[in-house]
Amino acid sequence: MSPEEFQIIVDKIRPFTNYIYLHVLGEPLLHPQLEEILSIAEKAELNINITTNGGLLGKQKKALLQHNVRQINISLHDAEENIKPDKWDDYLYSIFDFSTLAAAKTYISLRLWNSTNESSKDFNSFCLSKIASKFDLSLDYLSDKTSGNGIKLSDHIFFQRAPRFDWPDENSTIIHNKKTCYALRDHIAILSNGKVVPCCLDADANIELGNIFNEDLSAILDKERARVMKKGFVEKKIVEKLCASCGFSKIV
Repeated sequence: MSPEEFQIIVDKIRPFTNYIYLHVLGEPLLHPQLEEILSIAEKAELNINITTNGGLLGKQKKALLQHNVRQINISLHDAEENIKPDKWDDYLYSIFDFSTLAAAKTYISLRLWNSTNESSKDFNSFCLSKIASKFDLSLDYLSDKTSGNGIKLSDHIFFQRAPRFDWPDENSTIIHNKKTCYALRDHIAILSNGKVVPCCLDADANIELGNIFNEDLSAILDKERARVMKKGFVEKKIVEKLCASCGFSKIV
């Protein structure tokens, strides 16, 4: 998405929200014009939130520290699959270094969302040990189940554990039709091509509601498909097949 396209989106969503989250499956710190993107959101007085795997925090440190970023969520679990074990130590210490600097004005959430994976046991133990050592905390304290914002490690730095959830898949055999979700109730997602979808888990636009580049957001949200979905979530009824397979939405 170009900065010019991003500006169009910001102008169109601004009457609806003062929060923006720079992520939809992809890695936001890869954007070649990240500073321009941050400047546009900052000028619009949007609260900027970023979710990243953390691998590029060192490279983008200057931009992230210079701009007003409200919160950065760092998916530590991504390193298990994408970084060689002999580099895990370097990876974590780069995360700690950045977090310590950024915490002066930015909330940092270190996420380990794979607590139910038996294959992740060694990686998780490694992370817990390093975090405990860095922040002078006991392993028992870190091993407790966390919810909401997680547990506090230091001022503005938090640690959150959670099970890995199943991404929605229309071909899945795991179906739950009695669920609720905050999609369309307090958030939407907009893909790089302008397609508007109910949430950030629909990165392939399986539930395309409209396109922000040629429609107003109010018109998109007022379409029958969007209204029926939203009503269903309020009434704890799933109306879209894709949503029935999602492991992130809440079963009731």
